[in-house]
Amino acid sequence: MSSHLAQTQVVIVGAGPVGLLLAGELRLGGADVVVLERRTAPVTESRASTLHARTMEILDSRGLLAEFGSPPNEPRGHFGGIPLDLTLPTPHPGQWKVPQRRTEEILEKWARSLGADLRRGQELCELSVARDHVEVRAAAADGTLSRWLARYVVGCDGENSTVRAMAGTAFPGENARRTLVRADVQGIDIPDRRFERLDAGLAVAARGANGVTRVMVHESRDAAAGQDTGTVDFAGLCALWRRVTGEDISGGTPLWINSFGDASRQAACYRVGRVLLAGDAAHQQMPIGGQALNLGLQDAFNLGWKLAATVGGQASEDLLDSYHTERHAVGRRILSNIRAQATLLLGGPEVEPVRAVTEELMAHPAARAHLAGMISGLDVRHDVRDGSSSLLGRRLPPAELITEDGARTTTTELLRAGRGLLLDLAADPELTAQAQESARPWGGRATVVTARCTTEAVEAGLILVRPDGHVAWAGHGTDGLGAALQRWFGPQEPTGTRDGHNENRRHTMNADATPSVSGGTGRLEGKTALVTGSSRGIGRATAVRLARDGALVAVHCSSRQDAAEETVATIEKEGGRAFAVRAELGVPGDVDELFGGLEDALTERTGSTRLDILVNNAGVMGGVAPEQTTPDDFDRIIAVNAKAPFFLIQRALENLPNGGRIINISSGLTRCANPSEIAYAMSKGAVEQLALHFARLLGPRRITINSVAPGITRNGSPVFDMPQAVEEMAGLSAFHRVGEPEDIADVVAFLASDEARWVTGSFVDATGGTLLG
Repeated sequence: MSSHLAQTQVVIVGAGPVGLLLAGELRLGGADVVVLERRTAPVTESRASTLHARTMEILDSRGLLAEFGSPPNEPRGHFGGIPLDLTLPTPHPGQWKVPQRRTEEILEKWARSLGADLRRGQELCELSVARDHVEVRAAAADGTLSRWLARYVVGCDGENSTVRAMAGTAFPGENARRTLVRADVQGIDIPDRRFERLDAGLAVAARGANGVTRVMVHESRDAAAGQDTGTVDFAGLCALWRRVTGEDISGGTPLWINSFGDASRQAACYRVGRVLLAGDAAHQQMPIGGQALNLGLQDAFNLGWKLAATVGGQASEDLLDSYHTERHAVGRRILSNIRAQATLLLGGPEVEPVRAVTEELMAHPAARAHLAGMISGLDVRHDVRDGSSSLLGRRLPPAELITEDGARTTTTELLRAGRGLLLDLAADPELTAQAQESARPWGGRATVVTARCTTEAVEAGLILVRPDGHVAWAGHGTDGLGAALQRWFGPQEPTGTRDGHNENRRHTMNADATPSVSGGTGRLEGKTALVTGSSRGIGRATAVRLARDGALVAVHCSSRQDAAEETVATIEKEGGRAFAVRAELGVPGDVDELFGGLEDALTERTGSTRLDILVNNAGVMGGVAPEQTTPDDFDRIIAVNAKAPFFLIQRALENLPNGGRIINISSGLTRCANPSEIAYAMSKGAVEQLALHFARLLGPRRITINSVAPGITRNGSPVFDMPQAVEEMAGLSAFHRVGEPEDIADVVAFLASDEARWVTGSFVDATGGTLLG
């Protein structure tokens, strides 16, 4: 069976740590991403368990370290089995022991929270590359085909990469000559060994706190014979361990076993047109020194922001080409040092003189720091062209800062939004003004922060930092700053644009762009919106206004399909675009039903499930005295007015891009007493808490969320047909009139626009002054 052709901007093949980190980075940069994974469930084994200092800094720069808790830290590593002190100037020196399954769990949770679409049980079976897109086909176990049309595909699918093979990318290098067998074994009691070189080979044994012993073993004679690095069973491992160590481990229980060789290969190019490679798909190496996983994660960190900027229309192909230029050079160097380590570690007596000389050299501080920097990833320096600063191309050293308003922060924390950073440490008001003016056209892509460093970790002056933490430019004036901004952050933004993820990307996969509605501002051109309860009243006026501003609007109703269709007809008559979607709120399955219909309709019309604006307007009133309110009445009010908006927001986070908008319709009754609407007022008070607390959570994604509180607003109730009643109600307003739905719609439209980008977590009084007292 074959499914319909779905669209996205990037397809990642492989949901290991590299693919998951890349997915999160792409979403942080505003790109749509689908991750296809052959396995039906996350890994349970942990082949890789070492995170080095640079990787820890990367995780910290995305606010993820707290999720890892306090993993065991070992300041000493090794180089080819020779002990090496890895301590260098970093908040995370040494190596940190984290099971791969835990790393994947954390990265998956993060990527999903940002809206990444992970599809398990999907095996890549066909890849077609055209001039302006790629088509990916994946098969499920039952034979069902999934088809995806994307701008780019990234292979993060390991050393036997299907993406690499289908793209025909050359993978030159050397086959394995030596093999290590590795396993986690429970129920054995053997001495710990740290790279113990024995007459018959090499043995490593390390017993964990959980009682499980990780063993690795290499038999010297395999180098001459050539080795099969395929499946090894427990009996074979026990026999091998006995031959090398003389010990019997056959009484244990294997949790997992694998073998790996010292093959060394590197893709000729990490990017061929619309196909890119990262992690082990781009390079194959022996995983000694714990460098393989870290190398792959650092590939993803370098690629993510560049690819997001490219698909978002903010950067040229040159920026994406720099991924290959930078990471291929890093990979080549790392593979070279791993080959050297493999020779020192697995070689026979002939390497002993080289080991002795290496150990002597490592006693010298400069040599030790050189090797430690190489192992930890802290020494990477990219070629960023002109400039003499020692910082150029290097990662920005972690440092504590005090901003101009007296707040304490760190260089790492300033990178958490995944945007560029122009750090002003010059302590010169005139230069600060010049820097701010120079950076203004890139305001949505590079944040200017004026601060002073509390240590000497970072030299004074102006420092332009890429989203991956590497310094792109530095100086004591602004000469060259504009050119650097343009090189790394694309052309200047059009006047009035301040969101780094501009409207160009809205049309990336959709040639049928939303037209402006006659009489509208067009400021929501190309965006999509869902307005719940928009078949009448405030919701209807809001849907019409958002469409008038250029948005494609989903007009939701709980029951009155005819009224929703009427709203759609009104919008279309004015030249706008809208469609109706029906789902009763406040009942089991409501959110799934609503988003099922919404996503189908969005995909049909735009080729994407992106939702830029969510307006939670639907609600029910009580109108019952508190002493007459039944539990069913109360539950219904809370379910529709408070529970539904919470879970609608939760679900919408999978669809909302960075810079999205959420507006919740509250009520002036949260500030003004009406004993007949106690339950209603309680429910709307809960709605206001959504904005307060979600604002902090969604801030790093630049998603704003606000509450709008209408007052007495004409809603079709018979009371508004009574002149005397209307006059009394109008007297409560500072403007001496009742509110019209359009009054509220205009406020919502403002909060949905880029002009409201600096407003979040707020309560907006739209009562016409009724609450002034």
